[in-house]
Amino acid sequence: QNGVMSGLMQMLLLKVSAHITEQLGMAPGGEFREAFKEASKVPFCKFHLGDRPIPVTFKRAIAALSFWQKVKLGWGLCFLSDPISKDDVEKCKQKDLLEQMMAEMIGEFPDLHRTIVSERDIYLTYMLKQAAKQIELPRASENEPRRYIPAVVVGVVGMGHVPGIEKNWNSDLKIQEIMSVPPPSTSSKIFKFVLKATVFGLLGYGCYRIGHRTVQFVLSMPAAQSYLQRLAEVPQ
Repeated sequence: QNGVMSGLMQMLLLKVSAHITEQLGMAPGGEFREAFKEASKVPFCKFHLGDRPIPVTFKRAIAALSFWQKVKLGWGLCFLSDPISKDDVEKCKQKDLLEQMMAEMIGEFPDLHRTIVSERDIYLTYMLKQAAKQIELPRASENEPRRYIPAVVVGVVGMGHVPGIEKNWNSDLKIQEIMSVPPPSTSSKIFKFVLKATVFGLLGYGCYRIGHRTVQFVLSMPAAQSYLQRLAEVPQ
């Protein structure tokens, strides 16, 4: 539904998620599940998923990478096997170490960092600011002055997004541009065509081999040979 490259990327990231779960004994995103549980305990609390839709993020991220960057990233995700300990997770909570890791990611895949981190910083900030707008109280009549009360908002975000949200908070944000999905590149179209041609070619060859062997097996049976012999003896 979301395209070949996007589908492959989602499969690879699911593999990464499974690797983290296996190493730590807990699945990523536990803070969001816990937030949902706590929100359900608060009367009249509205729970809102404020991140950018995953298909948009994936498509923009894939479009931002060159063909060789996609190959390099996919190779790295396929063979991810580094052990992760709970001590490593605790170290990642330190802001300076987290910023160092982000800097390394920027150096290797700057366009990927822009689409997956920086653009989502903007989107998350925009959604938080929308949620934090003052709430207008109902009025008895049109002549009654408008009254507002502040909204109480608890935002639960990944730690890596906090610096970006702080940076963008006082900016006039527009999200139309980061919500658009660019058309597929020429290399993506070629890869998609080659992948489809390979799959259908292998499928067709497999059907041919199975059919060929089936016919040979049937013809080698005595009953079939006897029938063919009698058929050959029938006068023209």
